[in-house]
Amino acid sequence: MNSLDRRAFLKHAVLTSTMAAAAGVSINARGANERVVLGLMGLRGRGSFLAPLAATRDDVELRYLADPDTNFFEQRAGDIEKHTGKRPVCMQDFREMLDDPELDGILMATPDHWHALGTIWACQAGKDVYVEKPASHNIWEGQQMVKAARKYDRVVQMGTQNRSAEYCQKAYEYVHSKEFGDIHFVRVMNSKQHGNIGKKENTDVPPGVNYDIWLGPAPMRPFNENHFHYAWHWLWAYSGGDIINDGIHQIDIAHWLIDQPLPKAVCAAGGKHFFDDDQEAPDTHTVNWEFDRLTMVFEQTLWAPYMKKTPMEVRDLDLLPNWPFSGTRIEVYGTEQFMFLGRHGGGWEVFDKDGNSVRVEHGYFERSNKDHLGNFIDCIRSREKPRADIELGHRSTLLSHYGNIAYRTGRKLSIDPATEGFINDDEANGYVKRQYREPWVVPEEV
Repeated sequence: MNSLDRRAFLKHAVLTSTMAAAAGVSINARGANERVVLGLMGLRGRGSFLAPLAATRDDVELRYLADPDTNFFEQRAGDIEKHTGKRPVCMQDFREMLDDPELDGILMATPDHWHALGTIWACQAGKDVYVEKPASHNIWEGQQMVKAARKYDRVVQMGTQNRSAEYCQKAYEYVHSKEFGDIHFVRVMNSKQHGNIGKKENTDVPPGVNYDIWLGPAPMRPFNENHFHYAWHWLWAYSGGDIINDGIHQIDIAHWLIDQPLPKAVCAAGGKHFFDDDQEAPDTHTVNWEFDRLTMVFEQTLWAPYMKKTPMEVRDLDLLPNWPFSGTRIEVYGTEQFMFLGRHGGGWEVFDKDGNSVRVEHGYFERSNKDHLGNFIDCIRSREKPRADIELGHRSTLLSHYGNIAYRTGRKLSIDPATEGFINDDEANGYVKRQYREPWVVPEEV
Protein backbone atom coordinates (compact mmCIF):
# COMPACT_ATOMS: atom_id res chain seq x y z
CA MET A 1 0.00 0.00 0.00
CA ASN A 2 1.64 3.30 -1.05
CA SER A 3 1.35 6.55 0.92
CA LEU A 4 -1.43 7.99 -1.26
CA ASP A 5 -3.48 4.79 -1.02
CA ARG A 6 -3.04 4.72 2.76
CA ARG A 7 -4.22 8.32 3.11
CA ALA A 8 -7.26 7.62 0.94
CA PHE A 9 -8.07 4.48 2.90
CA LEU A 10 -7.79 6.18 6.27
CA LYS A 11 -9.93 9.11 5.08
CA HIS A 12 -12.60 6.63 4.01
CA ALA A 13 -12.21 4.64 7.23
CA VAL A 14 -12.62 7.74 9.41
CA LEU A 15 -15.79 8.74 7.54
CA THR A 16 -17.28 5.25 7.75
CA SER A 17 -16.42 4.83 11.43
CA THR A 18 -17.81 8.25 12.33
CA MET A 19 -21.11 7.55 10.56
CA ALA A 20 -21.43 4.17 12.27
CA ALA A 21 -20.65 5.61 15.70
CA ALA A 22 -23.18 8.39 15.20
CA ALA A 23 -25.81 5.81 14.31
CA GLY A 24 -24.98 3.72 17.38
CA VAL A 25 -23.89 0.81 15.21
CA SER A 26 -20.68 -1.20 15.47
CA ILE A 27 -18.95 -1.85 12.17
CA ASN A 28 -17.65 -5.23 13.25
CA ALA A 29 -19.94 -6.50 16.00
CA ARG A 30 -19.95 -10.31 15.91
CA GLY A 31 -22.72 -12.76 16.57
CA ALA A 32 -22.35 -15.27 19.39
CA ASN A 33 -21.35 -18.10 17.03
CA GLU A 34 -19.07 -16.15 14.71
CA ARG A 35 -15.31 -16.24 15.13
CA VAL A 36 -13.63 -12.96 16.01
CA VAL A 37 -10.96 -12.06 13.46
CA LEU A 38 -7.78 -10.52 14.87
CA GLY A 39 -4.41 -9.27 13.70
CA LEU A 40 -1.26 -9.09 15.80
CA MET A 41 1.12 -6.13 15.58
CA GLY A 42 4.53 -6.94 17.09
CA LEU A 43 5.84 -10.51 17.18
CA ARG A 44 8.47 -10.39 19.93
CA GLY A 45 8.07 -9.87 23.67
CA ARG A 46 4.41 -9.77 24.62
CA GLY A 47 3.51 -10.64 21.03
CA SER A 48 5.05 -14.08 21.53
CA PHE A 49 2.61 -14.62 24.44
CA LEU A 50 -0.48 -13.12 22.82
CA ALA A 51 -0.11 -15.09 19.57
CA PRO A 52 -0.71 -18.57 21.08
CA LEU A 53 -3.32 -17.24 23.54
CA ALA A 54 -5.36 -15.92 20.62
CA ALA A 55 -4.64 -18.65 18.08
CA THR A 56 -5.64 -21.52 20.37
CA ARG A 57 -9.09 -20.09 21.12
CA ASP A 58 -11.92 -21.76 19.20
CA ASP A 59 -13.76 -18.45 18.87
CA VAL A 60 -10.84 -16.53 17.32
CA GLU A 61 -9.10 -16.48 13.96
CA LEU A 62 -5.66 -14.88 14.12
CA ARG A 63 -5.53 -13.88 10.47
CA TYR A 64 -2.63 -11.41 10.29
CA LEU A 65 0.85 -10.94 11.74
CA ALA A 66 2.71 -7.64 11.37
CA ASP A 67 6.24 -6.67 12.33
CA PRO A 68 8.89 -4.47 10.68
CA ASP A 69 11.34 -7.34 11.28
CA THR A 70 10.59 -10.17 8.85
CA ASN A 71 13.01 -12.50 10.61
CA PHE A 72 10.23 -13.62 12.97
CA PHE A 73 7.59 -14.34 10.34
CA GLU A 74 8.46 -17.97 9.71
CA GLN A 75 8.55 -19.02 13.36
CA ARG A 76 5.40 -17.19 14.48
CA ALA A 77 3.35 -18.06 11.40
CA GLY A 78 4.53 -21.67 11.53
CA ASP A 79 3.55 -22.03 15.19
CA ILE A 80 0.07 -20.69 14.51
CA GLU A 81 -0.35 -22.95 11.49
CA LYS A 82 0.49 -25.95 13.69
CA HIS A 83 -2.25 -24.93 16.15
CA THR A 84 -4.93 -24.01 13.63
CA GLY A 85 -4.07 -25.60 10.29
CA LYS A 86 -4.18 -22.15 8.69
CA ARG A 87 -1.20 -19.91 8.10
CA PRO A 88 -1.67 -16.22 8.92
CA VAL A 89 -0.76 -13.51 6.42
CA CYS A 90 2.48 -11.70 7.35
CA MET A 91 3.32 -8.07 6.61
CA GLN A 92 5.76 -5.37 7.72
CA ASP A 93 3.23 -2.51 7.65
CA PHE A 94 0.20 -3.30 9.83
CA ARG A 95 -1.97 -0.80 7.96
CA GLU A 96 -2.34 -3.33 5.16
CA MET A 97 -4.53 -5.52 7.40
CA LEU A 98 -6.86 -2.58 8.09
CA ASP A 99 -8.23 -2.99 4.55
CA ASP A 100 -9.96 -6.23 5.60
CA PRO A 101 -13.62 -5.47 6.47
CA GLU A 102 -13.82 -8.76 8.38
CA LEU A 103 -11.00 -7.77 10.75
CA ASP A 104 -12.50 -7.08 14.17
CA GLY A 105 -9.51 -6.09 16.25
CA ILE A 106 -5.79 -5.53 16.65
CA LEU A 107 -3.54 -7.02 19.32
CA MET A 108 -0.81 -4.40 19.73
CA ALA A 109 2.45 -5.68 21.21
CA THR A 110 4.78 -3.10 19.72
CA PRO A 111 7.33 -0.95 21.53
CA ASP A 112 5.67 1.82 23.55
CA HIS A 113 6.37 4.60 21.06
CA TRP A 114 3.99 2.91 18.58
CA HIS A 115 1.04 2.35 20.95
CA ALA A 116 -0.80 5.63 20.41
CA LEU A 117 -0.44 5.93 16.65
CA GLY A 118 -1.28 2.27 16.06
CA THR A 119 -4.32 2.45 18.35
CA ILE A 120 -5.63 5.65 16.80
CA TRP A 121 -5.23 4.41 13.22
CA ALA A 122 -6.97 1.16 14.14
CA CYS A 123 -9.86 3.03 15.79
CA GLN A 124 -10.20 5.26 12.74
CA ALA A 125 -10.43 2.13 10.60
CA GLY A 126 -13.24 0.76 12.78
CA LYS A 127 -11.15 -1.85 14.62
CA ASP A 128 -11.08 -2.63 18.33
CA VAL A 129 -7.69 -2.70 20.06
CA TYR A 130 -5.97 -4.69 22.78
CA VAL A 131 -2.91 -2.54 23.47
CA GLU A 132 -0.16 -3.78 25.72
CA LYS A 133 0.96 -1.70 28.67
CA PRO A 134 1.79 1.10 29.04
CA ALA A 135 -0.97 2.94 27.24
CA SER A 136 1.32 5.58 25.76
CA HIS A 137 4.78 7.01 25.33
CA ASN A 138 3.72 10.36 26.81
CA ILE A 139 0.79 12.11 28.49
CA TRP A 140 -0.72 13.72 25.40
CA GLU A 141 -0.72 10.46 23.46
CA GLY A 142 -2.82 8.79 26.14
CA GLN A 143 -5.35 11.61 25.94
CA GLN A 144 -5.57 11.17 22.16
CA MET A 145 -6.08 7.42 22.54
CA VAL A 146 -9.04 7.96 24.87
CA LYS A 147 -10.53 10.49 22.46
CA ALA A 148 -10.21 8.07 19.53
CA ALA A 149 -11.78 5.19 21.43
CA ARG A 150 -14.77 7.33 22.37
CA LYS A 151 -15.16 9.09 19.01
CA TYR A 152 -15.27 5.84 17.03
CA ASP A 153 -17.04 3.80 19.71
CA ARG A 154 -14.20 1.29 19.91
CA VAL A 155 -13.35 -1.29 22.55
CA VAL A 156 -9.80 -0.48 23.65
CA GLN A 157 -8.32 -2.63 26.41
CA MET A 158 -4.90 -2.11 28.01
CA GLY A 159 -2.90 -5.25 28.78
CA THR A 160 -2.78 -4.96 32.57
CA GLN A 161 -3.88 -8.54 33.13
CA ASN A 162 -4.39 -8.27 36.89
CA ARG A 163 -7.61 -6.36 36.21
CA SER A 164 -9.00 -9.74 35.16
CA ALA A 165 -7.52 -11.66 38.12
CA GLU A 166 -10.23 -12.77 40.54
CA TYR A 167 -7.90 -12.46 43.53
CA CYS A 168 -7.23 -8.80 42.71
CA GLN A 169 -10.94 -8.13 42.35
CA LYS A 170 -11.46 -9.66 45.79
CA ALA A 171 -8.58 -7.57 47.17
CA TYR A 172 -10.34 -4.41 45.97
CA GLU A 173 -13.53 -5.44 47.78
CA TYR A 174 -11.63 -6.31 50.96
CA VAL A 175 -9.60 -3.10 51.33
CA HIS A 176 -12.83 -1.11 51.03
CA SER A 177 -14.50 -3.06 53.84
CA LYS A 178 -15.03 -1.81 57.39
CA GLU A 179 -12.63 -4.47 58.70
CA PHE A 180 -9.69 -2.96 56.82
CA GLY A 181 -10.27 0.68 57.75
CA ASP A 182 -9.26 3.78 55.82
CA ILE A 183 -6.23 3.68 53.50
CA HIS A 184 -3.67 6.46 53.93
CA PHE A 185 -0.48 4.86 52.61
CA VAL A 186 0.45 2.40 49.84
CA ARG A 187 3.89 1.10 48.89
CA VAL A 188 4.49 -0.25 45.37
CA MET A 189 7.59 -2.37 44.81
CA ASN A 190 9.48 -3.02 41.58
CA SER A 191 12.74 -4.60 42.71
CA LYS A 192 14.59 -7.34 40.85
CA GLN A 193 17.74 -8.00 38.88
CA HIS A 194 18.06 -7.42 35.16
CA GLY A 195 21.04 -7.45 32.87
CA ASN A 196 23.52 -4.85 31.73
CA ILE A 197 22.84 -3.95 28.07
CA GLY A 198 26.42 -2.79 27.53
CA LYS A 199 27.65 -0.04 25.23
CA LYS A 200 27.28 -0.67 21.51
CA GLU A 201 28.40 1.07 18.36
CA ASN A 202 26.10 1.95 15.47
CA THR A 203 25.89 -0.66 12.71
CA ASP A 204 24.04 -1.32 9.46
CA VAL A 205 20.35 -2.15 9.63
CA PRO A 206 19.95 -5.96 9.74
CA PRO A 207 18.56 -7.69 6.63
CA GLY A 208 14.80 -8.07 6.66
CA VAL A 209 14.15 -5.02 8.88
CA ASN A 210 12.16 -1.97 7.74
CA TYR A 211 13.88 0.45 10.10
CA ASP A 212 11.75 3.43 9.05
CA ILE A 213 8.58 1.63 10.19
CA TRP A 214 10.24 0.35 13.37
CA LEU A 215 11.20 3.89 14.38
CA GLY A 216 7.77 5.23 13.44
CA PRO A 217 7.10 8.39 15.51
CA ALA A 218 10.57 8.32 17.12
CA PRO A 219 13.46 10.45 15.77
CA MET A 220 15.56 9.05 12.94
CA ARG A 221 18.99 7.88 14.10
CA PRO A 222 21.64 5.38 12.95
CA PHE A 223 20.81 1.76 13.71
CA ASN A 224 22.11 0.46 17.04
CA GLU A 225 21.27 -2.85 18.72
CA ASN A 226 20.65 -1.00 21.98
CA HIS A 227 17.99 1.07 20.21
CA PHE A 228 16.23 -2.02 18.91
CA HIS A 229 14.70 -5.24 20.24
CA TYR A 230 14.01 -5.13 23.99
CA ALA A 231 16.84 -2.73 24.93
CA TRP A 232 14.54 0.09 23.76
CA HIS A 233 12.73 -0.21 27.13
CA TRP A 234 15.48 1.80 28.87
CA LEU A 235 15.70 4.68 26.36
CA TRP A 236 13.55 7.82 26.48
CA ALA A 237 12.90 7.94 22.73
CA TYR A 238 10.89 4.73 22.87
CA SER A 239 9.81 4.15 26.46
CA GLY A 240 10.35 5.24 30.06
CA GLY A 241 12.40 2.60 31.85
CA ASP A 242 11.13 -0.06 34.20
CA ILE A 243 8.59 2.09 36.03
CA ILE A 244 6.62 2.00 32.79
CA ASN A 245 7.71 -1.45 31.64
CA ASP A 246 7.08 -3.71 34.65
CA GLY A 247 6.23 -1.20 37.36
CA ILE A 248 3.08 -0.10 35.53
CA HIS A 249 1.46 -3.43 36.45
CA GLN A 250 1.88 -2.86 40.19
CA ILE A 251 1.06 0.84 39.86
CA ASP A 252 -2.17 -0.01 38.04
CA ILE A 253 -3.22 -2.46 40.77
CA ALA A 254 -2.42 0.06 43.51
CA HIS A 255 -4.26 2.89 41.72
CA TRP A 256 -7.25 0.59 41.31
CA LEU A 257 -7.19 -0.35 45.01
CA ILE A 258 -7.08 3.22 46.32
CA ASP A 259 -9.92 4.27 43.99
CA GLN A 260 -8.75 7.88 43.65
CA PRO A 261 -8.45 10.30 40.70
CA LEU A 262 -5.19 11.99 39.76
CA PRO A 263 -2.64 12.87 42.44
CA LYS A 264 -2.19 16.50 43.48
CA ALA A 265 1.60 16.43 43.35
CA VAL A 266 4.58 14.17 42.61
CA CYS A 267 8.27 14.09 43.47
CA ALA A 268 10.97 11.55 42.63
CA ALA A 269 14.60 10.64 43.22
CA GLY A 270 17.11 8.08 42.01
CA GLY A 271 19.64 7.60 39.28
CA LYS A 272 21.88 5.15 37.43
CA HIS A 273 23.69 3.95 40.53
CA PHE A 274 24.62 0.44 39.35
CA PHE A 275 24.72 0.07 35.57
CA ASP A 276 27.42 1.57 33.37
CA ASP A 277 25.85 1.04 29.97
CA ASP A 278 23.65 2.69 27.33
CA GLN A 279 20.53 2.77 29.51
CA GLU A 280 19.12 6.27 30.06
CA ALA A 281 16.36 5.51 32.58
CA PRO A 282 17.25 5.09 36.27
CA ASP A 283 18.11 1.69 37.75
CA THR A 284 17.20 3.06 41.20
CA HIS A 285 13.99 5.09 41.36
CA THR A 286 11.61 6.30 44.06
CA VAL A 287 8.39 8.24 43.48
CA ASN A 288 5.93 9.85 45.90
CA TRP A 289 2.43 10.65 44.66
CA GLU A 290 0.27 12.82 46.92
CA PHE A 291 -3.44 12.03 46.71
CA ASP A 292 -6.30 13.28 48.88
CA ARG A 293 -5.36 12.16 52.43
CA LEU A 294 -3.21 9.37 50.97
CA THR A 295 0.43 8.96 49.90
CA MET A 296 1.53 6.29 47.42
CA VAL A 297 5.22 5.42 47.13
CA PHE A 298 7.04 3.54 44.36
CA GLU A 299 10.41 1.91 45.04
CA GLN A 300 12.58 0.39 42.30
CA THR A 301 15.95 -1.33 42.30
CA LEU A 302 17.03 -3.25 39.19
CA TRP A 303 20.21 -4.72 40.62
CA ALA A 304 19.06 -6.58 43.76
CA PRO A 305 19.56 -10.36 43.33
CA TYR A 306 17.62 -11.25 46.50
CA MET A 307 14.44 -9.47 45.30
CA LYS A 308 12.39 -11.73 43.04
CA LYS A 309 9.22 -11.74 41.03
CA THR A 310 6.75 -14.33 42.29
CA PRO A 311 8.39 -17.71 41.54
CA MET A 312 6.82 -19.89 38.86
CA GLU A 313 6.05 -22.62 41.40
CA VAL A 314 3.98 -20.11 43.43
CA ARG A 315 2.13 -18.28 40.66
CA ASP A 316 -0.56 -20.87 40.00
CA LEU A 317 -0.60 -22.90 43.21
CA ASP A 318 -2.11 -22.38 46.66
CA LEU A 319 1.09 -20.82 47.96
CA LEU A 320 2.14 -17.36 49.13
CA PRO A 321 5.35 -15.51 48.17
CA ASN A 322 8.12 -14.84 50.67
CA TRP A 323 6.71 -11.36 51.25
CA PRO A 324 9.85 -9.41 52.35
CA PHE A 325 11.69 -10.55 49.20
CA SER A 326 8.72 -10.36 46.83
CA GLY A 327 10.01 -7.73 44.41
CA THR A 328 6.69 -6.90 42.75
CA ARG A 329 4.47 -6.76 45.84
CA ILE A 330 2.06 -4.05 46.90
CA GLU A 331 1.61 -3.04 50.55
CA VAL A 332 -1.68 -1.44 51.58
CA TYR A 333 -1.82 0.28 54.97
CA GLY A 334 -5.31 0.56 56.47
CA THR A 335 -6.17 2.09 59.83
CA GLU A 336 -7.27 -1.34 61.09
CA GLN A 337 -5.35 -3.87 58.98
CA PHE A 338 -2.42 -4.28 56.57
CA MET A 339 -2.28 -6.19 53.25
CA PHE A 340 0.52 -7.74 51.21
CA LEU A 341 -0.57 -8.38 47.60
CA GLY A 342 1.46 -10.22 44.95
CA ARG A 343 1.33 -9.22 41.31
CA HIS A 344 2.21 -12.47 39.52
CA GLY A 345 -0.41 -14.60 41.22
CA GLY A 346 0.64 -15.36 44.76
CA GLY A 347 -2.58 -13.90 46.14
CA TRP A 348 -2.75 -11.66 49.19
CA GLU A 349 -2.53 -11.82 52.96
CA VAL A 350 -4.01 -9.52 55.61
CA PHE A 351 -2.62 -8.88 59.10
CA ASP A 352 -4.35 -7.34 62.10
CA LYS A 353 -3.06 -4.80 64.62
CA ASP A 354 -1.13 -7.50 66.48
CA GLY A 355 0.57 -8.82 63.36
CA ASN A 356 -1.61 -11.91 63.13
CA SER A 357 -2.51 -13.26 59.69
CA VAL A 358 -6.30 -13.01 59.55
CA ARG A 359 -7.14 -13.53 55.87
CA VAL A 360 -5.48 -15.29 52.92
CA GLU A 361 -6.59 -15.34 49.29
CA HIS A 362 -4.61 -17.33 46.74
CA GLY A 363 -4.09 -16.02 43.22
CA TYR A 364 -3.51 -17.66 39.86
CA PHE A 365 -1.48 -15.73 37.30
CA GLU A 366 -1.85 -17.79 34.11
CA ARG A 367 -5.62 -17.69 34.38
CA SER A 368 -5.59 -13.88 34.46
CA ASN A 369 -3.69 -13.73 31.12
CA LYS A 370 -6.33 -15.89 29.43
CA ASP A 371 -9.22 -14.13 31.12
CA HIS A 372 -7.98 -10.67 30.18
CA LEU A 373 -7.78 -11.50 26.48
CA GLY A 374 -11.11 -13.29 26.85
CA ASN A 375 -12.66 -10.16 28.33
CA PHE A 376 -11.49 -8.17 25.29
CA ILE A 377 -12.99 -10.73 22.91
CA ASP A 378 -16.26 -10.80 24.87
CA CYS A 379 -16.45 -7.01 24.66
CA ILE A 380 -15.92 -7.07 20.89
CA ARG A 381 -19.18 -9.00 20.79
CA SER A 382 -21.12 -7.17 23.52
CA ARG A 383 -19.74 -3.64 22.90
CA GLU A 384 -19.35 -3.15 26.65
CA LYS A 385 -16.33 -1.42 28.14
CA PRO A 386 -13.53 -3.87 29.02
CA ARG A 387 -12.08 -4.30 32.51
CA ALA A 388 -8.94 -2.29 31.64
CA ASP A 389 -10.65 0.27 29.42
CA ILE A 390 -8.21 2.70 27.84
CA GLU A 391 -9.36 5.54 30.09
CA LEU A 392 -8.42 3.52 33.19
CA GLY A 393 -5.19 2.45 31.51
CA HIS A 394 -4.36 6.05 30.64
CA ARG A 395 -4.87 7.17 34.25
CA SER A 396 -2.52 4.52 35.62
CA THR A 397 0.03 5.20 32.87
CA LEU A 398 -0.09 8.88 33.87
CA LEU A 399 1.34 7.96 37.27
CA SER A 400 4.38 6.40 35.60
CA HIS A 401 4.80 9.42 33.34
CA TYR A 402 4.56 11.73 36.36
CA GLY A 403 7.22 9.69 38.15
CA ASN A 404 9.59 9.95 35.19
CA ILE A 405 9.01 13.66 34.61
CA ALA A 406 9.57 14.44 38.31
CA TYR A 407 12.80 12.42 38.13
CA ARG A 408 14.00 14.19 34.97
CA THR A 409 13.20 17.70 36.24
CA GLY A 410 14.54 16.95 39.72
CA ARG A 411 11.79 18.72 41.66
CA LYS A 412 8.33 18.39 43.13
CA LEU A 413 5.60 19.04 40.58
CA SER A 414 2.02 20.20 41.12
CA ILE A 415 -0.48 18.51 38.81
CA ASP A 416 -3.24 20.36 36.97
CA PRO A 417 -6.32 18.07 36.99
CA ALA A 418 -7.88 19.96 34.05
CA THR A 419 -4.99 19.41 31.63
CA GLU A 420 -3.25 16.43 33.32
CA GLY A 421 -0.08 18.49 32.95
CA PHE A 422 1.77 20.63 35.48
CA ILE A 423 1.04 23.97 37.13
CA ASN A 424 3.47 26.80 36.30
CA ASP A 425 6.29 24.57 35.08
CA ASP A 426 7.28 24.95 31.43
CA GLU A 427 10.10 22.43 31.65
CA ALA A 428 7.84 19.70 33.04
CA ASN A 429 5.13 20.50 30.49
CA GLY A 430 7.75 20.09 27.77
CA TYR A 431 7.62 16.35 28.48
CA VAL A 432 3.83 16.13 28.02
CA LYS A 433 4.13 15.75 24.24
CA ARG A 434 6.96 14.76 21.89
CA GLN A 435 8.04 16.03 18.48
CA TYR A 436 6.89 13.61 15.77
CA ARG A 437 8.63 12.43 12.64
CA GLU A 438 6.73 12.60 9.34
CA PRO A 439 4.69 10.73 8.28
CA TRP A 440 4.37 8.93 11.64
CA VAL A 441 2.51 11.72 13.43
CA VAL A 442 -0.09 11.23 16.15
CA PRO A 443 -2.92 13.47 14.88
CA GLU A 444 -4.17 16.53 16.73
CA GLU A 445 -7.69 15.71 15.56
CA VAL A 446 -8.32 11.99 15.94
